[in-house]
Amino acid sequence: MPELRKDPVINRWVIISTERAKRPHDFMLPKEEKKGGFCPFDYGNEHTTPPEIMAFRPADTEPNTPGWWIRVVPNKFPALDPSLEPERYGHGMYDAMKGFGAHEVVIETADHNTNMALMNLKQVEEIIWAYKHRYEALIKREGIKYVLIFKNHGSLAGASLEHPHSQIIATPIVPKRVHEELVGSREYYSFKERCVFCDMINQERLENARVVEINDDFISFEPFASRFPFETWIMPRRHVHSFKDITDSEIKGFAQILRNTLYKIYVGLDNPPYNFMLHTAPETGEGSEYYHWHLEIVPRLTKVAGFEWGSGFYINPTPPEEAAKFLREIKPGEQKLNKLKE
Repeated sequence: MPELRKDPVINRWVIISTERAKRPHDFMLPKEEKKGGFCPFDYGNEHTTPPEIMAFRPADTEPNTPGWWIRVVPNKFPALDPSLEPERYGHGMYDAMKGFGAHEVVIETADHNTNMALMNLKQVEEIIWAYKHRYEALIKREGIKYVLIFKNHGSLAGASLEHPHSQIIATPIVPKRVHEELVGSREYYSFKERCVFCDMINQERLENARVVEINDDFISFEPFASRFPFETWIMPRRHVHSFKDITDSEIKGFAQILRNTLYKIYVGLDNPPYNFMLHTAPETGEGSEYYHWHLEIVPRLTKVAGFEWGSGFYINPTPPEEAAKFLREIKPGEQKLNKLKE
């Protein structure tokens, strides 16, 4: 029987369409063919990217040369330009502003042929350290109000290069989706005097039906009102509104649960395209009592069609409880697709 579920943060409704229920193997997409050829992110091609902003490399190596294990460079085709002024202006009844901001690429590894699901934990920790350092640097810039860290994996998810990388965009405004979460969590707090995200964590731990993995510091779970099949959120278990406040020990826990969750998706769904987005409160102090930073992973297994665009509803053919059970049963070291090919 189909079911309507309400997101407790932004009050968006989702249809869990059990009549259209799909098993994981029903989502298998055609294999993406490797393009091959020249890659500007590959080891030894450092001179072909814009000059690096930051790199993790031995102290005796020069910038923009081999030796690195993480590099951060400006995007060669940036969405926003840091040289502009954040000037607002009107166009008749319309509002606009100059395209001020910053757009950076985090080259996650020198290995062209791996991905975050298969990396060792130390490398994933280093990626998170790079995120933290660049977040702290960008959010201090005058005119910057928000820094979004995100990853597009696979061409169907928007990745134009195969080499493992993620991106950071700093904007002069708080994104609408984050603003909606801030408003919704503030309203929840004003009514219940509790953080909605902390309540979600407690509920998921109590039921244990949608939990994918949990460690001392983080929880990975399928949201109750998941918009998409196998949509997965990762949250710190302690109440903390800003990603900037992640501790050294939490970086280890975050790396572990992020890598393990992506591994389960990689194994169970045969390396699907996906996006992940890190949502954090703006650095104004807003949300310190009622917001909770988190990472959202969205495998690109279905298409958003006319009903979704026209109504704002999402139709999810896989109940999150079934998705969580499937992912939870995949253990480290399990052979790819062995469960699906039985």
